[in-house]
Amino acid sequence: MELIKKIKESESRAKEIIAQAKADAIKSAEQARVDERQATEQAGQERKKAIELAIAEGRQQGQTEGEKLKSQADQTKDKLREQTGSRKNSAVSKVMDYLKG
Repeated sequence: MELIKKIKESESRAKEIIAQAKADAIKSAEQARVDERQATEQAGQERKKAIELAIAEGRQQGQTEGEKLKSQADQTKDKLREQTGSRKNSAVSKVMDYLKG
């Protein structure tokens, strides 16, 4: 009788251990899902920040390059004006001489 009682107690204890193990496994799986979701969200935020930083850097580089090109264009335009200024005066003089003459 004592042996049967111990067997039943052991079975009962084994069922409790199994139930606790199942509960722990469910809890661990849920925590793993939560951790994975948080990691995914964090990776998404880091990706978004990296994209925003790259866009800002691209804009800055584009603006700098645009300013540089504008400066070069202005210099070229001024140089062409200087070169054509004397020619224009010479051409105007020739036309005036022709018309007077």
